[in-house]
Amino acid sequence: MTKEMEFFIYLIENYAAYKNIGADEVMKELDELNLTNIIFDMYEMYHQEAIENAYNDIDRLIASEKNKKS
Repeated sequence: MTKEMEFFIYLIENYAAYKNIGADEVMKELDELNLTNIIFDMYEMYHQEAIENAYNDIDRLIASEKNKKS
């Protein structure tokens, strides 16, 4: 497993705990909004900063995509 994949799993599991939902729910929403690969590709930025910054960015990306669809 790559370091990027290990971090992605860590990020999603911890983001789910932060949101108090299951990781499967997080992945479902990210997949539906076509954000999974975007977040995975943010490894370089996310792993260098406070994890809370990544959570905030994910929240922002989700909100932005939901606004586009409404």
